[in-house]
Amino acid sequence: MLKWINIILPIALLTGLHAPVYAEVTVKPFTTDGCSMFPDGDLNNRQRWLNCCIEHDHSYWQGGTWQQRLQADRNLEYCVAKTGMPKLAKLMMGGVRVGGSPFIPTEFRWGYAWDYLRGYQPLNKEEQLALDKAWKQYQSMLKPAQQK
Repeated sequence: MLKWINIILPIALLTGLHAPVYAEVTVKPFTTDGCSMFPDGDLNNRQRWLNCCIEHDHSYWQGGTWQQRLQADRNLEYCVAKTGMPKLAKLMMGGVRVGGSPFIPTEFRWGYAWDYLRGYQPLNKEEQLALDKAWKQYQSMLKPAQQK
């Protein structure tokens, strides 16, 4: 019996060390509601800062670290300010800092591609690849609609 263990154990260990285990990473599809619970523009241009919000939603959907969230919020503020609305940009910055926490169970929280309570976790390579794939799928759905 000991002889078999001496033969099988090294083989099992060697094959186990060389057989990578890949867990499939799944993410929720990208969605956007524009400027969540806020107008997408003003009376003169109803989509004036909508692109800013969609870009912000893309960052929020992915999630990541606290610092990445802060940068996403700053990018939103800068983008809206560039539309000629600097005071509104500051107001929106305050709103997303309070309402976008990953610890509030909303559909637009930080990291909404992931299950609730992921928090502020950095993305690993496999997660980023899954996000990139889902983002490409979203963009491919837009192209036929934009061609109409």
